[in-house]
Amino acid sequence: MREPARHAPPELTVGQLFAHKRETLQLDLLGGEAGLNRVVTVPEASSPGLVLAGFTERFLENRLHVLGETEVEYLKSLGADACRQAIGYVMRGKTPCVFVTKGQTVPAPVQALAQEQEIPLIRSQLKTSEFYRRLTPYLTEVFAPSTSVHGSLADVYGVGLLFVGRSGIGKSECVLDLVERGHRLVADDTVQVSRRGADVLIGKADDMAYRYMEIRGAGLVDVSGLFGVRAVRRQKRIEVVVELTDWDSTKPVERTGLDTHTVTILDVQVPLVTVPLNPGKNITVVSEVVALSHLLRYTGVNPAREFNEKLIARMAKQRQVREYLSEDYE
Repeated sequence: MREPARHAPPELTVGQLFAHKRETLQLDLLGGEAGLNRVVTVPEASSPGLVLAGFTERFLENRLHVLGETEVEYLKSLGADACRQAIGYVMRGKTPCVFVTKGQTVPAPVQALAQEQEIPLIRSQLKTSEFYRRLTPYLTEVFAPSTSVHGSLADVYGVGLLFVGRSGIGKSECVLDLVERGHRLVADDTVQVSRRGADVLIGKADDMAYRYMEIRGAGLVDVSGLFGVRAVRRQKRIEVVVELTDWDSTKPVERTGLDTHTVTILDVQVPLVTVPLNPGKNITVVSEVVALSHLLRYTGVNPAREFNEKLIARMAKQRQVREYLSEDYE
């Protein structure tokens, strides 16, 4: 399996953020509406903190900035000119917008500067900590590195198995059989993959294709309609890639499981299991075993390694016996 190409980073404007999260973050636009087309380029929000007091060396103007109760009270304690000067370094240049939390009344110089610089000034009724808690996951999801993979994703015993392989090899049929056995469909044909943090890959279906599968000969199948709502889920972490290949007797096949293989998706290495298909092979049961084996390895149990260690120990013991007998001259 080749590493899929990444999608271009999304473009998020302040206006889009305001529209998407207006209810969740309890937002009101106080000024600077002319700047709603400003582009958010960094998935981070922070307090200007010491910048208001004049320490500007580490100020990152392209972030979203949040004025909590401490910052607003500090600005209110200043005179009009000093307040304008303090907030002036924040409300300039590439600053996308400024949020004010806890439904606080904003000093007049701050509102005036927002209008002059065309920087949206948005107020939230939420407490500052709750505001960050709701905003951060949204920004992380929007800006997460993403790609799309041709394959099918299923939740098997709680393990996300991503089935890949050539078109028509039977990925969808395998997942459909797994669903019939009580497992869950996540996505079929095209899997949208995004990276969360450093090493977590989340796969999901396109909004239009969610819960549907294409089965050659039968057409589109509504999985939740046939098997119930528990047969599908919105997203799942991708933990193992199962590559279905055509049987080729000339190529080596992994027999013991000692040699582990991985595939890289969005700079994250994922275990890769290659399953060659031949007539009579029950790929569904093999997939269940792959999932259970992954769970065992996750808990520190590696059957292949344990068997190999036992075999080496037995061979060493037998060698000792042979050496002992070879020195018996009676």
